[in-house]
Amino acid sequence: MKHAALAALALAVTPVACLAQGTQTQAAAAQTDVQMMAPEGSSGPPLTLTLPDALQRAEGNDPQFQAAVTGVKNAREGVVQARAAMLPAISATTQYLNAQGNGISPVGRFVTQDGVHVYRGWGVLHEGMPGDFFIKAGPRAAAYQKAMAQAQQDVARRGLAATVTTDYYALIVSQRAYATAQEALERAGHFLQTSEALERGGEAAHTDVIRFQLEYNQEKQAMQDAELAMANARATLAVLLFPKFNENFTVVDDLDTPPPLPAFNDVQTMAKSNNPQIRAALAAYGASKLNVAIARAAFYPSLSIDVDYGIEANAFALRSVNDTAPGRRQPNLGYFATYALNVPVFDWGSLHSKLKQAKNDEELQRVNATYAQRQLLSQLYSLYNEAAIAQNQIETLHNSANLAAQNLQLVTMQYKAGEAAVLQVLDAETALNAARNADAAGKARYRNALAALQTLTGGF
Repeated sequence: MKHAALAALALAVTPVACLAQGTQTQAAAAQTDVQMMAPEGSSGPPLTLTLPDALQRAEGNDPQFQAAVTGVKNAREGVVQARAAMLPAISATTQYLNAQGNGISPVGRFVTQDGVHVYRGWGVLHEGMPGDFFIKAGPRAAAYQKAMAQAQQDVARRGLAATVTTDYYALIVSQRAYATAQEALERAGHFLQTSEALERGGEAAHTDVIRFQLEYNQEKQAMQDAELAMANARATLAVLLFPKFNENFTVVDDLDTPPPLPAFNDVQTMAKSNNPQIRAALAAYGASKLNVAIARAAFYPSLSIDVDYGIEANAFALRSVNDTAPGRRQPNLGYFATYALNVPVFDWGSLHSKLKQAKNDEELQRVNATYAQRQLLSQLYSLYNEAAIAQNQIETLHNSANLAAQNLQLVTMQYKAGEAAVLQVLDAETALNAARNADAAGKARYRNALAALQTLTGGF
């Protein structure tokens, strides 16, 4: 008893020790994964990325898009499984039925057996044919699931493209804003030096020096804020593009070459034929109609066929001796088939209730499909108008930036000649900074509007 108790204690402790060891191993593996995700160094030349490069990289690293890709892969496997479920299943089974004999005759005490020793070696073919078998419900439902998964993948891809586009041009705008802030700081320093020289020559008051000194301090703070915004924009984009955090890259500034906006009729045609939300809604509606057919099929009889071929005999052999005819051998191989027809008669209204549920869902999916179409048209008009207005404003904003630069140049000459006040210079500088930042933001707005419009239409 003592040895038995020790053995039981050892058996009880061993799994706990194994569990603890496994936990430590998992923790070590997790720590290794974290170490592998350390930020990449900045050695080597920076990687130059265009917007298509950024989109391609983001698709490989974004978890939501990869989840949608996995959903499509699993849906494809679901189609394979549904098709296979329509085909007969073949299996093999081997059994040995051993009954206690009486020592007198070969008849055992368990009379359900055909002797004391019975051997079974079967190849079994089974085909189940419920009511929905004849409408191919399984493959059709899997096809609808695949269509919805593909639509969700397109939705995820287009949404990711819009996000990457926004972050890509946000970085470019922040870089331009930083360059504008640097130039403004240099210009403020130049005006400060000029005002000090004019003050020494008696051509300017000391208040001008104070105002330009205040402007210099403000521009210095603005440049620091612009540098911080640029760093944040780079980090935000880096998260989307790289499997390991890496900021050693540059982006191509193509804001000055905006792509054209297609005509509205072309955009509307693309949206009607290539919108994933509509495809998903129609696939869901088709699946709901199929569910109604499946619910109706449950009222029909179901058929099943089982065919067994092999051995069921008192000897595990192809042939055995017949005890009733000594010396005569008989074959053991054979088959038997079972055909079952199941007819539903009464179920307390359960099948009728399931049919009503399926019809209710069909009506809901019909409403969702029509609503998705109306919503598409509304969003299409809104996003297209946004893109059109942003495109029209590009030239105006660029012209304003050029005029602001010319105005500052003229005011600068007038101030040096003593014909302009310091406030005019400050106003001209502020106007130039705002105009340049607005010019970059307006061009980025047009790019973002195109990306948002393409979530409805696809690429153009």
